[in-house]
Order: sequence, then structure tokens, then C-alpha cells
Amino acid sequence: MAQREETSRMCALTRAEKPVAELIRFVLGPDGVLVPDTEAKAEGRGVWISLSRDAVAEAVKKKVFARSLKTEVVLPEDLAGLTELRLVQRYLGALSMARKAGQFISGAMKVRGLLDTGKLIALITASDASADGRSKMVGPLKALHHAAREEGISGFEVPHFELLSSEQLGLALGLENVIHAALTRGAAAQAAVEKARRLALYTAKPTDEGTGRPAVDGDLLPNGQV
Repeated sequence: MAQREETSRMCALTRAEKPVAELIRFVLGPDGVLVPDTEAKAEGRGVWISLSRDAVAEAVKKKVFARSLKTEVVLPEDLAGLTELRLVQRYLGALSMARKAGQFISGAMKVRGLLDTGKLIALITASDASADGRSKMVGPLKALHHAAREEGISGFEVPHFELLSSEQLGLALGLENVIHAALTRGAAAQAAVEKARRLALYTAKPTDEGTGRPAVDGDLLPNGQV
């Protein structure tokens, strides 16, 4: 069983020690096929790789998994794509649980109301939202962050996730036209935020700003999101 109490592991590709939140574990299934262990709970010896689509693809190319496990490994046709799919499924499942717990709110007016009061822990925008609609949500969120800094409130940063289309969100949640949504305080919502962070980090691209922070669709991920 994976040691859940461990806080860091070595990436088998880069040999760098990283927090487990920035890594993803892979294990051999009963049929000898390598699979992503997104929750790091599967039995057996695992291989840890940096939580990045590019890193997983590079690990496949360099035969890192067979070398680390010291055995023949059967790889899925697109391990990087399968890993992303599993992370998407975990994220959508967590959003569904948050909705059942009453901690997921959708609809532009309701979300805007939460933004005005600051009673949200994450803002969610569909990837196919209009530029105008997106700016009407992101603008108040930036204002909220600015006000917190002005008042000297440290550690206050509400993440904005723009990871999935309205169709993906709607199908998973049994709703129509999910363009703007928010997560409110609660254990289920916090679990959804963590799943979103992992998916965001996996799909993020490097930036040239020299911040050391990756970005999703050009938006830098907040410091607390990586």
C-alpha cells in the first residue's frame, strides 16, 4: 500500500525530490499493464513522475517505467492522455459530490453574488465561455484579491479554474449550460479544489515570466495552487 504519510517522493524521470502533491504515481495492474494511480492508494510498487503531461510522455519515451520497476511493462497506447482522463474523472466526481453537499453553485447571477460577498473558495469557468462573460467574473475576483492585499490579509487567494467545457461540466453534473460556477466552504468543495489543482498542474504549460509558476490557458496559477 502506498505510504500516505510520506510528504515527498523522487520523480523517476528527473530524479528530483518533490512533494507528493506535485507528483503522480503509476503501478502495474493485475494484467501487467501500467496504469495511473491518481489517488496513490493502489497496492504494489509504484513509480512517481512529476505531475505534468509532458513529463509522463517523456517518461514513456525514455522507458523510465520499465527501468524503475525492473520488469517488463505493458504501456497503454496513450499513457499521458489516459492519465489526463483519469484526473478529469476524479475532478468531475468531486464536483458532483460538492453539488450533492450544497457546496457547488452555478449560474452567472448566483456566482456573481458570491464574488461580491467573498463567500467562495474557487471560481470555475467553462473553457468555452465568452470573453465578455469570463471578464465579468474574473474582474471581480481580481478586485477581491486586490482588496485583501490592501487590507494586509495574507494567504487569501481564490483560485480560478478554466479546465473543462460547459458540455463536460453539464454532462457530469446533470445540469444544462454550466458556464459559471463556484465552490463554497465545506469538505466536499475543498476536495474538489484539490482535484482541480492536480488537473490544472498536469495540463499547465511553462511561462516566460520567470515566476516559477505554470499557467493554464495563459493564466498563471496562484502560488497556493501548485
